[in-house]
Amino acid sequence: MIVELRAQARRHAPSLPVIPHLAEAALATWRGRMQNEHTSARVFEGLSRQLEAAGLEAALVAECLGFAEEERHHGVLCGAVVEALGGEAVFQAPAVEDVPEHADVSRLEAALRNLLSISCLSETVAVALIGAERLEMPEGALRELLTVIYADEVGHARFGWRVAGRLVASLDEAALARVGRYLAVAFAHLERHELGHLNPDAAPPTEGACLGLCNGRDARALFYATVGEVIVPGLEALGLPAGNAWRQRHGAPSRH
Repeated sequence: MIVELRAQARRHAPSLPVIPHLAEAALATWRGRMQNEHTSARVFEGLSRQLEAAGLEAALVAECLGFAEEERHHGVLCGAVVEALGGEAVFQAPAVEDVPEHADVSRLEAALRNLLSISCLSETVAVALIGAERLEMPEGALRELLTVIYADEVGHARFGWRVAGRLVASLDEAALARVGRYLAVAFAHLERHELGHLNPDAAPPTEGACLGLCNGRDARALFYATVGEVIVPGLEALGLPAGNAWRQRHGAPSRH
């Protein structure tokens, strides 16, 4: 399926500096973001269905479903940058695996697993990476656009931590141990995904910050710092053996 965002994106196109030697890299970066952000909507749609099946109240299900619309809007905003750089906000929708069912456990525990993976892990990392990029970016239209995305990602992460804390508190010892074992799998998946998108050879010049280009090695270092200093301690505070799970991630099954 072709996703066509041109008309919407052009209404948001920011004014950007012209930096010819960075144009190609910037276009590739924002094309990738456009696709990833827009596609993430399907993840939150799947998670909202699982939260509903687990018996969570309608207001929380609706809040999670609202994140899907925010992700689609992020896709439009990233498409606006693509258009401003001379590209077209159009892409082939990728095949996306359904949110895992985790049929081996209860519906509540299954929903918790995915909530941890999506919001407490992935979205928390996104907050750190986008936040750092935003701080390095000079004032202007692109920073304002990125701030909209950043604010929404903060909300997605906070939702996960808030709801996960409540769900973890309802688990017995056996369920806590199962979630701990699952976290090793989730951490392994997170690491593979993030490192696959953070090129260690990417080292744009200082002016690259004007177009949202980041140093890959710095971004990787921030990823590991976020896991070690934010995510693991946060999950441990909820009562989950996250430190052990992170240490054991390389021996975890590859299936997420």
